[in-house]
Amino acid sequence: MTATGTNRHERYKNLRFLICAAFAALTLAAPAQAATGGISGLGLNGGAGASSQGISFSPMRIAGATWYGPGLYGNRTACGRVLGPRTIGVAHRRLPCGTPVKFAYRGRYLVTTVIDRGPFTRGHAWDLTNGARRILGFEGSNRVRYAIARNFAKR
Repeated sequence: MTATGTNRHERYKNLRFLICAAFAALTLAAPAQAATGGISGLGLNGGAGASSQGISFSPMRIAGATWYGPGLYGNRTACGRVLGPRTIGVAHRRLPCGTPVKFAYRGRYLVTTVIDRGPFTRGHAWDLTNGARRILGFEGSNRVRYAIARNFAKR
């Protein structure tokens, strides 16, 4: 092969690599955004009027949370969903099913909906599903910041 042929081959090889890398970056970024409801930790202060996807949220508050899932997979939640290891949602005692809630925990954010009733652990306001727990990096029992969609927040 001539010197120009080798250079052309190298250029095509580099171009194929860049195209593959761009495709991989786009493919990997889309599920992460979908899993968090399109929210990232950048630029969200959670103050009054904080919004996501056109939803206006109440100011951030702090409450205790736990998580649940193993041993209950395959059962229906109080809101009619089948609970699985990747189900993303939250349980609350009084908020209506489908209420959007934004959570913040150690720099990670998640917008999800109420899909179940609970928690049944004293002193906690929220029960995260295993899918929600994984997105937030939440372990055990701890305090989380949360904001309820304004249309559903108590006035």
